[in-house]
Amino acid sequence: QVYLAESGGGLVPAGGSLTLACAAHAAIFGGNAFAWYRQDPGKQRELVARISRAGKATYADSVKGRFSIFKDNAKNIINLQMDRLKSEDTGVYSCDTFPPSRPSWGQGTSVTVLE
Repeated sequence: QVYLAESGGGLVPAGGSLTLACAAHAAIFGGNAFAWYRQDPGKQRELVARISRAGKATYADSVKGRFSIFKDNAKNIINLQMDRLKSEDTGVYSCDTFPPSRPSWGQGTSVTVLE
């Protein structure tokens, strides 16, 4: 009943890097596009990055050039590599298929960027 699980968040200084991992159930990994979202208190959930079934990646303007989404086919994982992190990148990050299909967001993985 759990099809996606996020990990890799943490506390990092501004300018640092983190790699988030979205472990997907094998039953859905090959047949869907995927996306990473984030949300901070007082803000609307936003789409950060998405990757199509064919491997085409697109990004929010705020992270373009700093983040990279890619798939590890051997491990059924959708990674989000985050470089040159800024304080405004702070938030809870979650993953889902694209278009969204999971019934709930779960707890995600928290990223805190120090000012």
